[in-house]
Amino acid sequence: MAPRSQLEIATASVLRLVKEEASYHRELQEQTERIKKLESEEGGDDENRGYMLKQERLALEETKKVLPSLKQKIEEAIAKLQSLLTEEGRKGPESSIEQLNAGKDAISKARTAEREIA
Repeated sequence: MAPRSQLEIATASVLRLVKEEASYHRELQEQTERIKKLESEEGGDDENRGYMLKQERLALEETKKVLPSLKQKIEEAIAKLQSLLTEEGRKGPESSIEQLNAGKDAISKARTAEREIA
């Protein structure tokens, strides 16, 4: 098997980062729901509930801290991919249409995910 081209690697990187960001947003939503549930519970062991709330809030804050740097990584990966797409396009007939389309599709998915999250 031939080694993967820089374009293929950059395309896979963008897709992986978009998937990772979606995962963090799901985790954020789940943590928020768990916090709301713990806050609404009555009775039981208040000390344990208080500890669990504290832990969930800490986890929520950690998840929130990851998102800005992840967004920056996605933007950098998209910029690199766009540069590689331009290079590949300059090759004319020797350019890989399949790789060009995959790269453009990855950028499109990243931009769509960005709009859905915003």
